[in-house]
Amino acid sequence: MDKPTHPPHGRRERAVKLDHHDSVRSHVYQQVSSEVERLERRVHTLRLTNAPHAAIMISTYERLIDRKKGFLQNWNMQGDGFY
Repeated sequence: MDKPTHPPHGRRERAVKLDHHDSVRSHVYQQVSSEVERLERRVHTLRLTNAPHAAIMISTYERLIDRKKGFLQNWNMQGDGFY
């Protein structure tokens, strides 16, 4: 039996637009960087307060910051003007 020359209805192949790659990387970098900045401000604010659970919250935020920075490093977003 011969294979059809075109995909079945509803399943058309799409051309990959590689020029969108840099814009996606830039968007992800901006999003993660702003999250890191926001978390760093929260840590700074918590260090100035005497909240009962401040130490736990600071520790949690610092872990999140480390993971987000690690993500940026793993995806080579630390250099080349990214981070």
